[in-house]
Amino acid sequence: MFSLNKLSPSITDMIRFDHSHVMVTFHQYTRDKRPSVKKALAETICDALEIHATLEEEIFYPVMRPRAHDQKVMDKSEPEHDEMRAVIAELRRTDPKSPRHDELVFELMRDVQHHVADEETVLLPEAEQTLSKDRLSELGAQMTKRRLELVTPKAGKIAANTAVGFSGSTAAIVVGVASALFAARAFTRKPSHA
Repeated sequence: MFSLNKLSPSITDMIRFDHSHVMVTFHQYTRDKRPSVKKALAETICDALEIHATLEEEIFYPVMRPRAHDQKVMDKSEPEHDEMRAVIAELRRTDPKSPRHDELVFELMRDVQHHVADEETVLLPEAEQTLSKDRLSELGAQMTKRRLELVTPKAGKIAANTAVGFSGSTAAIVVGVASALFAARAFTRKPSHA
């Protein structure tokens, strides 16, 4: 019987891809960009982080909470998301021409880098050690389904902000190629029999 779970990238691969996507977007943001580009990049970052945090909180963290050996990392993950949401709320209210806009983007970048480091050095390796490949793929399929639900109402806004934020950027090409390769890998992976 056909199973989408067998085709889905693992949840840990998806989380790493989300981290890479938002870091590429952060690195496109500079103080000297036009205000419209800065606003578009900030919105792209904010939407990506909000969706990512919701996915982790609804799907990944509940599975990892009882398995995590380092409960400190687990215990601070959601509060860090809440702090990030507070910065995002202020960022969205701030004029992109204001120096405060730049400060908030760079504050958010520092916070996200710290959070990503904890996840990629502690939680993701633990997930890969404690969960089977089939379970990781099943969770990846759940994450994909939920992501579509979260992205669909914002699809037009996300596309417009991406087009403005990455216009003329080689990073946009890199993100596009990486996305295509990631999707191709997901659909061409041979099922494991382990």
